[in-house]
Amino acid sequence: MKVIIHGGFFSESGQSHEVKTAKQNSLKEIARKAFDYLKDHPAFETAAYAVSLLEDDELYNAGTGSQIQGDGMIRMSAAIMNGETQKMSGVINIENVKNPVLIAEALIGEDDRVLGGSGAKKYATEHGFADYSTEIPQRRKEYEEKLKNGGKGTVGCVAMDKDGRLAAATSTGGKGFEIPGRISDSATVAGNYANEYCAVSCTGVGEDIVSNATAAKIVTRVTDGMSLSEAFTKTFDELRAIEGFAGAIAIDKEGNIYHQDSDPTMVFASFDGENFDLFD
Repeated sequence: MKVIIHGGFFSESGQSHEVKTAKQNSLKEIARKAFDYLKDHPAFETAAYAVSLLEDDELYNAGTGSQIQGDGMIRMSAAIMNGETQKMSGVINIENVKNPVLIAEALIGEDDRVLGGSGAKKYATEHGFADYSTEIPQRRKEYEEKLKNGGKGTVGCVAMDKDGRLAAATSTGGKGFEIPGRISDSATVAGNYANEYCAVSCTGVGEDIVSNATAAKIVTRVTDGMSLSEAFTKTFDELRAIEGFAGAIAIDKEGNIYHQDSDPTMVFASFDGENFDLFD
């Protein structure tokens, strides 16, 4: 059993020692909770659970900590993919919910598995997800500061359960002050992808991740026989060629864990029941 989570880029919340310590402690606690949950749940459910905990933490740009769009509204996107069934579900630009990833998880059993905007919110309401305001006092001022860092925030989880099944989940509050209606990478196969060979969750500049098809490329290359490190190297070389900015976490079918970013400030934590790996 393995779990790795990410919380976007450290620069998203400034460079203070206090913020760094808070994120390290938060990621370590969530990784441990996710691993404990994994003992009695499949990878798919664990990925959703871990991301919901990240969404609940105001340190990260997802769920409760989401940024505002250009019209002052908060709209969130999330996706989850089951590596065993190769089915993905998600929500795009959903408003007034606490945990977009849990709605994405609920959609996995539907024929129509990716919903956006008012349709996503209607589905959430009809399936018992209560209204929840993600507005926090002084949000605009905080995000004006965050905007200076380029809007590189997303959270995600990749998990492998005791039966070797893989899953990935990703959630974001957007890049901040974007044109209303902008689609991020998080609810696409570029930002979140899994099959029986590999699972990947991305963070970074959504347009760059989509242009590079980052998650899908890494998973496809591992499926075709590349090692995890080789697949990452080739994919990030291609990202560099378009001056793209991204980070990614992954687990392959052998249980190997890997992470890479364009700038060494992606915040992440992995746990295998004995050992933590944590961003410095």
